[in-house]
Amino acid sequence: MRAVIFDWGGTLTPWLTMDHLAIWRSYADVVHPDDPLRAAELASALLTAENAAWDVARVEHRAFTLGQVLAAAEAPELAEALAAFWLSWQPATHTDPDVAPLLTALRERDIRVGVLSSTAWPAAWHEEVLRRDGVLDLFDACVWSSDLPWTKPHPEAFRAAMAAVGVTDPADCVYVGDRPYDDISGAKGVGMRAVLVPHSTIPAEQQVPVDARPDAVIQRLADLLPVVDGWRSR
Repeated sequence: MRAVIFDWGGTLTPWLTMDHLAIWRSYADVVHPDDPLRAAELASALLTAENAAWDVARVEHRAFTLGQVLAAAEAPELAEALAAFWLSWQPATHTDPDVAPLLTALRERDIRVGVLSSTAWPAAWHEEVLRRDGVLDLFDACVWSSDLPWTKPHPEAFRAAMAAVGVTDPADCVYVGDRPYDDISGAKGVGMRAVLVPHSTIPAEQQVPVDARPDAVIQRLADLLPVVDGWRSR
């Protein structure tokens, strides 16, 4: 057991159901500050474009970026609007308190730790919140699908994360996530052990039936350490 790689949203950060239309409205209000009707229309177009991109990702596992969502909605890319959008997401970005002690304990065992997240957000945004919460330096590598051609559960996304933490054999890796399709089936498909954290309220339209079963189910991140220790002792 040489590496543990984590999903981000819903795993390293507790799940929080957000109003995606309201978040895009925060962007649109900056673009059209004096025209509520045009702002509402733009927010709807942006949400439609984002949902369409995620639909493609679920079926074809193709990654995308916020810039591509904006282009699809024919929206201008404004720094001030992106800042408002990012501010609206802040309540859902806070790192689980179990993360720092868990990562510290894993590193003390000479286990490499990483992140692999399917996301449209730029890497700098994610790293900003990990730095804010004092855990960025505890990771050996962080891989965001916005920098890749593929999202989870595509095998190449998992292989990119393995390469980033410096491990070549998937049997040496554990992946921890909250989504049976993206995380569990993806990790198992590439040959990793997979651990499910089953507390995220994943919308029905985002769920995909899978046959893959996790190697372990934990109720909180702190429960991972004895699981890993048990596997290492075999």
